[in-house]
Amino acid sequence: MQKTFNLYIYLKGGEKMQGGLLGTVGPLILMFALFYFLLIRPQQKKQKSVAQMQNELKKGDKIVTIGGLHGIIDALDEGTFVIKCGDGSRLTYDRNAVREVTEKLEDKTIK
Repeated sequence: MQKTFNLYIYLKGGEKMQGGLLGTVGPLILMFALFYFLLIRPQQKKQKSVAQMQNELKKGDKIVTIGGLHGIIDALDEGTFVIKCGDGSRLTYDRNAVREVTEKLEDKTIK
C-alpha cells in the first residue's frame, strides 16, 4: 500500500524534479549562444568586410554596383563616387552602392 501511495504522489507531481535554475535557464542560454554564433556573428563579420571594402575604394578601381552596373571609379567624395561607364558617361552613386571591386588599382600597376 505504501508503494502505491508513493507512486501516486510521484506521478501527481508531489516530488519536484531537481534541476534548479540551470535546468530551467540552461537550454535558453544554449539556444542564445547557438543563435549568436550561427547567425549574428557571421553577419557582423560580413558587414565589417563590406565597410572596409567601401572605405578602401580608390580612383581607377573597377567595380560592380548593387544594380549590376560595371564601371571604373573616376572621382571620389566622402559619401559618393563617380563611375565612368563604357560609353564614356559618368554616373554618381552612393558609396553603399558598391557590391564588389573586380580589379583594384594596384593589380593593374603590377601587371
